[in-house]
Amino acid sequence: ARCGAGGGGGGSPGPSPLTGSPPQALVDDTEDVSLDFGSEEELALRKAKIRHPLATFFHLFFRVSAIITYLFCDWFSNSFVACFVTILLLLSFDFWSVKNVTGRLLVGLRWWNQIDEDGKSHWVFEAKRVPTIAASTEAEARIFWLGLIICPVIWTMFFFSTLFSLKLKWLALVIAGISLQTANLYGYIHCKVGGQKSISRVTSRFFVTADVPKRQTRRISGGHIEVHGKTGTR
Repeated sequence: ARCGAGGGGGGSPGPSPLTGSPPQALVDDTEDVSLDFGSEEELALRKAKIRHPLATFFHLFFRVSAIITYLFCDWFSNSFVACFVTILLLLSFDFWSVKNVTGRLLVGLRWWNQIDEDGKSHWVFEAKRVPTIAASTEAEARIFWLGLIICPVIWTMFFFSTLFSLKLKWLALVIAGISLQTANLYGYIHCKVGGQKSISRVTSRFFVTADVPKRQTRRISGGHIEVHGKTGTR
């Protein structure tokens, strides 16, 4: 027998007795939703542990070894020349590795000096503006800057202790340590600060350039045309 018009056999199903919403809402809730985990993965990589263990090790090895050798060189050898040469070599290796390798890998900074065709000397400071997957982690950056700042402070303390104790034969070595490590510190601070200044300078220049057509449009609409400069000669 057929159901009557008031029956539920032939019509569309009514709202759910529990939720009061049509079944179509349940279908919408079960649709697949694409989630973007790219930023979370990049943040996890940034907060990961040491990703460049060899560079991090040698960033601290040479400078810490130079300090330890300076403090305990009398225990290892009675020869002043041997201690002097060993510490100077460690300081030189540290200067080269920090300037050319560890700064680029751990914080994405680099500085150097170049001479142009006219024989003039130019200092170049570079900084990575766009972070990449191979960027350094926060732990590596912290180790880099702590080692870069603390060790010159220690050599400055050695300078005053050597001066006050009248151990003048070590004074030249201590000055060499301060000079080499302060040069790297100055270079990388200039890279960090100079990179931020250059970004702000480029941004301000972009807004000034974008504002020029608007001002020209307002001047033309007002019936005035201004010439800011002339090129060429007659």
